[in-house]
Amino acid sequence: MSALFFYGTLRHLPLLETVLDRPLTDLQIRDAVLPDHAVYDVRDEHFPMICSETGHNAPGLVVEGLGPEDLKRLKFYEAGFDFDMEPHTLNLTDGSRILASVFYPQPNLWTSDGPWSLQDWVDDWAEMSVSAAQEVMGYYGKVDADQISRSFPAIRTRAWARLAARKRHTGDPRDVRKDVVLQQHAREYVDYFGMERIELQHRLYDGSMGPVVHRSGLMQGSAVVVLPYDPIRDAVLLVEQFRAPVYMAEDPEPWMWEPVAGMIDPGETPKQAARRETLEEAHVNLLVLESAGSAYSSSGSSTEYLHLYVGLADLNQTVNNGGLASEGEDIRTQILPFVDFMDRVDAHGFKDLPLLALAHWLARHRNRLRS
Repeated sequence: MSALFFYGTLRHLPLLETVLDRPLTDLQIRDAVLPDHAVYDVRDEHFPMICSETGHNAPGLVVEGLGPEDLKRLKFYEAGFDFDMEPHTLNLTDGSRILASVFYPQPNLWTSDGPWSLQDWVDDWAEMSVSAAQEVMGYYGKVDADQISRSFPAIRTRAWARLAARKRHTGDPRDVRKDVVLQQHAREYVDYFGMERIELQHRLYDGSMGPVVHRSGLMQGSAVVVLPYDPIRDAVLLVEQFRAPVYMAEDPEPWMWEPVAGMIDPGETPKQAARRETLEEAHVNLLVLESAGSAYSSSGSSTEYLHLYVGLADLNQTVNNGGLASEGEDIRTQILPFVDFMDRVDAHGFKDLPLLALAHWLARHRNRLRS
């Protein structure tokens, strides 16, 4: 097989090893440059693109020794980024030249945004990208590359959430490396959500290792939930939208009154996501964000982790066109006086659990916020 040239994220060897699912020791990997080309950031993305640029040299790695299965795995992974392969002649550091295939973007697909730095990418995005690649390649041989391409944004969101999950410590002395034994881990389904199945043992309270248990989980990223509150008017803002899972549960009222809510995008902090989602869904700029806690929304079935906020704002108008059309959102808002809002809470007039949690938090802290 001809050599392959990697100018972008696959120059990061842990990522390449994850995609190939084998050690790299039997491959010949050398530094090379592609003449008359330059590597640029892709605007609003976390990977680079290569462009023809007379007089420039694009640095990278040329890899030899790849087999047919390696190429299939690489094409499956790169299809998520809409690349095609093209042959180009490269210059090696010893002055010789070599013909290699290059993953090349389709014309006019992306907009460049300044020179790309491998080191900057490693510092900011490598850990997330390796985690995302582990999920992507877990579906190799199970779904086609087009399905992975459609699912890539959600996969990256889940990878970003996994990085955050690794840092959640409350002081529990138990060690999952010793107290949990993973027997099998299978990725069963991928779309906007993922579905994974595991078989494991965990240590029991008597100190022994328990029997093998079979569990499934709905794989989701981290999200923010924001209840906008105007302490001057003493009023809250709610959003309403159609919720397909509520309809699927055969609930006759799938239009739900909720707080603002949305996923935390890769690179965002929870507070940044809270402000963005409130502007997108309710057209409201938040003045202050008050944390109301964070927790798993349904730890027995889902990996979703929620960051709850009450957002102080000037609530003076409602909208009937909130949300992003690109995400299929159709949202309207209403403003309720606090007393009316709590009356509806006590009368069981809402069916959204985060809304109830935020209502009770606001009831405890309302006097402080108003002062």
